[in-house]
Amino acid sequence: MIAVFNALIPVIAIIVLGMLLRRTTLFSDESWLGFENLCYFVLFPSLLIKTLATAKIASTELLLFSAMVLFAIFGMSLLLLIFQPMMKRWLHINGPAFTSLFQGATRWHGFIALSIVGLLYGDEGVAYMAIIMAVIIPPLNVINVAVLARFTDGDSSLNDVLHKLLRNPFIIACVMGATLNLTGIGLPSQLYSLLDILGGGALGLGLLSVGAGLRFSLVLDHRVLVSFGAAIRLLGMPLLMFAGAWLFGIEGMPRTVAVIAAAVPTAATSYILARQMGGDAPLMANLITVQVIASAITLPVMIWVAGF
Repeated sequence: MIAVFNALIPVIAIIVLGMLLRRTTLFSDESWLGFENLCYFVLFPSLLIKTLATAKIASTELLLFSAMVLFAIFGMSLLLLIFQPMMKRWLHINGPAFTSLFQGATRWHGFIALSIVGLLYGDEGVAYMAIIMAVIIPPLNVINVAVLARFTDGDSSLNDVLHKLLRNPFIIACVMGATLNLTGIGLPSQLYSLLDILGGGALGLGLLSVGAGLRFSLVLDHRVLVSFGAAIRLLGMPLLMFAGAWLFGIEGMPRTVAVIAAAVPTAATSYILARQMGGDAPLMANLITVQVIASAITLPVMIWVAGF
């Protein structure tokens, strides 16, 4: 347990550094937006292409690993939809608030997950995380937009979402890397070096951007709903991933990587989607901030348990 927490200290320290830097005059809001875009469109895709193009994962293991991840994602989505009437009655939430809880439970922060796995397991761990991204990003986006369309008055533009998925840099990078791997083309040494240099900057800058995006002034709002949403995401989703790992026989490092993906906070872009489609954006902002803070405690525990 202590060893796991020690391994995560650099991650937490970089997030805190990003938070502190945001409160100085060194960088403007536009600069932080530029850093985030650089990570999203260039640095992380470079890391994903490099690791997937050179990964060595057996096809049978890949199939079972993907099934485990989808089991957890669809399982959580189904449970939330089944219990939505009860949550509406017991927690006194409306449709938009439910969509924020749904996003908070099912979506995940790729920057944090990739950074932690990269620091703990190197390229082999990143390869498994890239597989998770390729498998769950498309269905997760479609499911969340469908839920927002159903429970709010927002525009149900599923066609637009499908187009955005096709232009998603993470999806494009995963497809490119997997194609280079499966076709046997691989990466020329010069291109590998280029992607290695670019990808090397992804982890640190990504975590700094996470810290810069924290908003502590919102934490005290919606305390009951935020606590409930944090518990679903940080405890419930990892438990479902453990169940999937047991069901499909996934053990060792691949299981731990999947648990990390399940135990990281929800995606920062959830706030944007909530605002665009009529969800409860203030509640979503609260969920993001509290989950990032609470995950500093829950993540080491989940990683430690996954190691058994």
